[in-house]
Amino acid sequence: MQVCPYLFLYGRCEEAIEFYLQATGGELLEKMTFGDMPEQGEQIGDKSATPQPPEKIMHAHLRIGQGELMLSDGNTESGPASSHAGYAVSLATPDEAQGKAWFEKLSAGGKVTTEWQETFWAEGFAMFIDKFGIPWRINVVKKS
Repeated sequence: MQVCPYLFLYGRCEEAIEFYLQATGGELLEKMTFGDMPEQGEQIGDKSATPQPPEKIMHAHLRIGQGELMLSDGNTESGPASSHAGYAVSLATPDEAQGKAWFEKLSAGGKVTTEWQETFWAEGFAMFIDKFGIPWRINVVKKS
């Protein structure tokens, strides 16, 4: 069993996919648009939901290292009900250079909340909110 975060980007999913893949060297496993659906009126979930623009992303699946991340534009009309609070996407690596590169690339255009630093548990650690409003933690596992 594997836990996989599912992020909703409210109209910015395509941009986020490209940004995350470029920043992490990840791999796109799957991508479907709302236009790929047989009939938007018969979509899974709320059958009375407003049809979404056909070019927007219904579902995307990325692999980053050994982990996976799923994304969607979700309901492009409503936007997030609240800020992305109560969670963070975490990337861990034993390679300090890779961790620092992830931090620099993923935090570009966002807001750094904890600068890159060594801690008592990590060779390198940082926290930030990316340009899509998603909170992240980068952790470089301390060598024994």
